[in-house]
Amino acid sequence: MDRNPSPPCSDAEEEEGDAVGNTVYSKHWLFSVLTRLIEVRLVSPPDPAASPEGARTELDEEMENDICKVWDMSMDEDVALFLQEFNAPDIFMGVFAKSKCPRLTEICVGILGNMACFQDICMSISKDENLGQVLLQRLCDSDSPTLLETSRLLLTCLSQPEVANVWVERIRENPSVYDCVCFIMSSSTNVDLLVKVGEVVDKLFDLDEELMLNWIKNGSCRSVGPSVDDSPEELPDFKIVPCILEAAKQVRSDNPEGLDVYMHILQLLTTVDEGIQAIVQAPDGGKETWSLLYDLVCQELCQPDDPPIIVQEQKTVLASILSVLSAMFASQTEQEYTRMRKNMPLIGSLIRILQYMEGCGKRAVENSKESEQEQTGRTDVNEEDFHLKILKDICCELLSNMLQELTKENTLEGLHQGHLNEETCSCAFQNLLPLYFASVESFLEVLREADQTLADNLEKRFPSLKVHT
Repeated sequence: MDRNPSPPCSDAEEEEGDAVGNTVYSKHWLFSVLTRLIEVRLVSPPDPAASPEGARTELDEEMENDICKVWDMSMDEDVALFLQEFNAPDIFMGVFAKSKCPRLTEICVGILGNMACFQDICMSISKDENLGQVLLQRLCDSDSPTLLETSRLLLTCLSQPEVANVWVERIRENPSVYDCVCFIMSSSTNVDLLVKVGEVVDKLFDLDEELMLNWIKNGSCRSVGPSVDDSPEELPDFKIVPCILEAAKQVRSDNPEGLDVYMHILQLLTTVDEGIQAIVQAPDGGKETWSLLYDLVCQELCQPDDPPIIVQEQKTVLASILSVLSAMFASQTEQEYTRMRKNMPLIGSLIRILQYMEGCGKRAVENSKESEQEQTGRTDVNEEDFHLKILKDICCELLSNMLQELTKENTLEGLHQGHLNEETCSCAFQNLLPLYFASVESFLEVLREADQTLADNLEKRFPSLKVHT
């Protein structure tokens, strides 16, 4: 069965005044469904012995079809306003409190999520403290579809500037949200759910640095977690970074957008010292984080057999990954995983990214010339150039820091493996100069010991690098 069946044809046109707003949906029909919904949540199981406390129940097929139609209809603003006037949120709150039917809970949260897409209704839902607390409790649900709809609702509210702070404050004051979110990220295999939860966390961290700091420092307290019968259940001592990494591993193959979200969360962590320390002072010293990001850059993204234009598609996720790697490299140069003998492929990947960006830059100039009189097209190009510039700046910073750490032995290995040659070194110098002159000069001195001829050729191409004696 489709999760959101299309609403049926309505006879509202035949009954004057029965239509909901400017739609053809019948008020009478909606009244009847909501009334039945009230009755459903008030009726006790027919056989208590057969339905012990905590046991899940199934939704009547006819009722499920009808309430799913309401779910679909609630995407219409007139219907959403009608549901609001009929106090549907209060009805749903009663469902959350009494229902043992996960499907019914999922649908009711989904309807609220549709209603929250409209600003006035979103403000009304958000300002209802009781409803807000009940909705946050849904994050501790054990039903993945319900968790998905709850996350979608929260993201919708957090995306409304007028009420975002209300939810941030509410979440900050509710420590169980941290545990429930970490539990989902660390244990769920539902990619859609992981992506949506990731979007919620990303939005929260972007909106409120204080909340992000609290979550970084969290992990010492235990609180209520997912449980079928809503009874208290102790959760593990969660740390935010391992949970983010676990979720990223789950989504990396199936959902590029989801990977982008989790890499951006890691990047946000590195905007504060506490976040960097949370990464590099993990029990493994940050090795797991470095290994995952290293593998993504060297094995999956922007590969040699990809067309150069791929960097345009992957620019945001690459920028996030390289930003985290750069922060880790700068803070943990003594860690084994940052030893240059292990990271020549990463230097090769950084240079390849710069090469691909040069190709994209040339194409952008050509496209701009072809569409000089098309203002919209030129705006898009400028926006693309902006994101590519951010990626270039991050890439150059990391590359310059890594080149400074190369020894003769590392350089010889890079030459042998093909990561360093006249073409790649020229690309690196072209992008690093003049801002990173000291780094390039330092690398050239080491290169001269490893390959005098190559160093001489590069000096000829870049006269400013001739050794000053």
